[in-house]
Amino acid sequence: MRIQVLGPLSAEVNGGSIVPSAGKPRQVLSLLSLYPGRVIPVPTLMEEIWGTQPPQSALTTLQTYILQLRRRLGTAMGPDAPGGAKDVLATRHGGYLLQVPEESVDVYDYERLAREGHSAFEHGDDRTCADRLRAALQLWRGPALVDVRVGPILDIEVLRLEESRLVTVERRIDADLRLGRHSELIAELTDLTARHPQHEGLHSQVMVALYRSGRQATALDVYRRLRARLIEDLGVEPSPQLQRLHQAMLAVDPQLDVIAGPRHTSTFDLFAA
Repeated sequence: MRIQVLGPLSAEVNGGSIVPSAGKPRQVLSLLSLYPGRVIPVPTLMEEIWGTQPPQSALTTLQTYILQLRRRLGTAMGPDAPGGAKDVLATRHGGYLLQVPEESVDVYDYERLAREGHSAFEHGDDRTCADRLRAALQLWRGPALVDVRVGPILDIEVLRLEESRLVTVERRIDADLRLGRHSELIAELTDLTARHPQHEGLHSQVMVALYRSGRQATALDVYRRLRARLIEDLGVEPSPQLQRLHQAMLAVDPQLDVIAGPRHTSTFDLFAA
């Protein structure tokens, strides 16, 4: 079985999809897929589907959804498969679990590659960091579970994954900047700052990329526009780090030209106190 949740939900066995078309069974499959080999309690599944006010028939209806998923699984597995659908989508005391290896789910590969990339960055290996994080990000095919109606449990999981994705993007760009790839990053960072108009870390990165590409005036304009937006929307000034980065650009500080110095830190913290 191969399951993908980093984008539209996909679950295939022997090349055949087992993803149901109905919304609530898709929620059940999604939640079980995020925790392969772990029992998901019945109350958790019910909360995901119906929130805090499940109907009286909730348990029976949930059992029906499990039965539907097993039927699709059994059809895809075929009559000659060892074991059966009940062994893969198994019942345990108080809950259900999807009994598949972790590496069957794309989240497992993403998180493994992300850990390797972050570790490489901490050890000053920027090239390995950029390569691992780029490979991790290539597993994403769109927003997590973009075609699944999410309830309160999946909503938390999707938010966690999307935040992890953004952190991974930032760290990969940090490594690329330290490798001198500033000119290549400008288009990507311009798009990212448009999508995240109050994100100071991304703005610091595009400022540095522009500055190192000989576009000091444009870098300073990025700061001015961000500052105006923060004051207007939130009533706050940019962070001290970003203010010091701005001052360094005005002063043409040589530290801004350092690509891979001894400090293994983010671009945003380049001028941290």
